[in-house]
Amino acid sequence: MLEPVNISFEALNLSTLMPMLIAIGGGLIILLIDLVKENLHKSLYVMLTILILLVDLGATTGLTYGATEKGFFDVLLMDGIAVLSQVLILVASILFIPLSLTSKRFHEYSYPEFFALFLFMIAGFQFMVSSDNLILIFVGLETASLSLYTLIALHNRNNSFEAAVKYFTMGALAAGFFTMGSAVLYGISGSLELGQIATAISERMNDSGVMILVLGGAGLLLAAFAFKLSLFPFHTWAPDVYEGASAPLAGYMSVVPKIAAFVVSMRIFEMFIELQVHWVQTMIIVLAVITMTITNLMALVQEDVKRMLAYSSISHAGFVMVAIALATDKANTGVFLYYALFMFTNLGAFTMLWVSRHKDRVHHSRFDHPYEKFAGMIKIMPMGAIVMALFMLSLAGVPPFSVFWGKIYLMSATVDAGYLWLAVVMGLNSAIAAYYYLKLIVYMFLKEPSSDINQKIVYYNVSKPLLTILGFAVIVTVASIFMVNPLIDYINTMIQATNFGI
Repeated sequence: MLEPVNISFEALNLSTLMPMLIAIGGGLIILLIDLVKENLHKSLYVMLTILILLVDLGATTGLTYGATEKGFFDVLLMDGIAVLSQVLILVASILFIPLSLTSKRFHEYSYPEFFALFLFMIAGFQFMVSSDNLILIFVGLETASLSLYTLIALHNRNNSFEAAVKYFTMGALAAGFFTMGSAVLYGISGSLELGQIATAISERMNDSGVMILVLGGAGLLLAAFAFKLSLFPFHTWAPDVYEGASAPLAGYMSVVPKIAAFVVSMRIFEMFIELQVHWVQTMIIVLAVITMTITNLMALVQEDVKRMLAYSSISHAGFVMVAIALATDKANTGVFLYYALFMFTNLGAFTMLWVSRHKDRVHHSRFDHPYEKFAGMIKIMPMGAIVMALFMLSLAGVPPFSVFWGKIYLMSATVDAGYLWLAVVMGLNSAIAAYYYLKLIVYMFLKEPSSDINQKIVYYNVSKPLLTILGFAVIVTVASIFMVNPLIDYINTMIQATNFGI
C-alpha cells in the first residue's frame, strides 16, 4: 500500500503563482461585475484593469531579485528573465489599456469581455515565461493565443474576422509542431523539464540515433516558435492579422507576444546551444538572416503604412533572433534592452495611425493608412507629424533615439561572439529599413496635401489618455540616452540570476 504524501503550503511556494492568480482573478471579477450590473461605462473596466495590472506588477517585482525560486510542484520557475519579462509585459499592457478611452469608434472596448480576455491573455503569457516545464509553457501559450484570437475578432470588421481565422489556423499548426517537438524530447529523456532533458541529452551525446531525434525535436520546436515570432517562412499571417486588428492592438501584438516567445526560445534553444548541438545554432542564424532581409525588402514595396510597420516588426524580430543563436549573457541582455525600448516606439507609432484615422478610405480602395494619406501632415496636424517622425527615426535606428541603443548593443554582442559577418548583415538591413521609414517622413514633411483632405479627413479629438501615452512614448524615445546604462545594469542582474536549462 502506497504511503500518502503530505505536501505543505510552504513547499508549494504559492507566492510564485500570485502574479498569474491576480490576472485570472481580475478577469473573473470583471465578468462577475457584468453579471450583476450590465451596461456599465467602459471607463470603470479600464480603471479596474489598470488597478489589477498595477497590483500584478507589484506582486511580480516583489519576487526574485538575484535568486531563483521554484514553486507549485516545481513547475513554476521564477528566475531573472521570468520576472524581467513579466515586468515588460505588464508595463506594455498598462500603456495599452488607457487607449480604449480615446475613441468611441472601436466598439470592442465597450465590452467587459474584452478586458476579461485581455487579463486572461496576460496570465497565459506569465505562465509561458515562468516555467521550464514544456506542458505549462504549452498551457500558457494556448491560453494567451485563444484569448488573442478573440480580441482580434471583436474588432468586428470583415478583415478582422479574416485575421482572427488566419491567426487561429496558423496558431493551431504551431501548437501541433510544439506538441510533436515536446513528444520527441520526452521520448529521449523521459521528462518534460528542460533541466532533466539537458541532462539526458548530455549523457547520450555519442549516440547518433539520439542526436538525430534531438535535431528533429529542436527543429519542430523552432518551427513552432517561428510561427509565434513570425519568422520566415512562417511570417505570412502577420501583415494580414495586423491589418485586421485595431491599430493599438496591432502595436501591442508586435511587442508583447514576441517578448513571451523570445523568453521561451531562450530557455529551450540556448539549452541546445550550451550542449554544443551546433546544427540548432546554424538553423537559428539562417532563419534570422533570411527573416530580417526578406521582410525588409517586402516592407520597401508596401503601399500601406500599417502593413509596412507589420513587416518592419517581423524584421526586428529576425534582428533580435540573432541573440538567441549567440547564447551569451550580453546577447540575452540585448534582447530585453531592445524590446524595452522598442515597445514604447512601436506602440506609439501604431497609436499615431489611430489618431490619423479617417472615416472613409478616400485615398485607397483597400487600405486604411496609405502613404498618400500622410501627405502634407505637417500642415494639417503639425505636432502629430513631428511625433510620428520621431518614432520613425527611432525605428530606423537613428542615434540618439531609443531603438538605436538596442541595435548597437546587439551588434556589439554579435561582434564579441566572433560573428563579424553577421553584424555586417545586421547593419546593412538597418540601412535598408531606414529607406521605408524615411519615406513616410518625406510624405509628411515634403509633399503637399491633397486638395480635398480637409473636407474628407477627420482627425479624432486627441484625448488626455491618448496624449499621456503618446507623451510618455515620446519622452522615452528621446531621453533614452540617459536611461540606457541603468536599464542595462538592471537587465544584467536579472540575466545573471537565470540558468538556461543546464
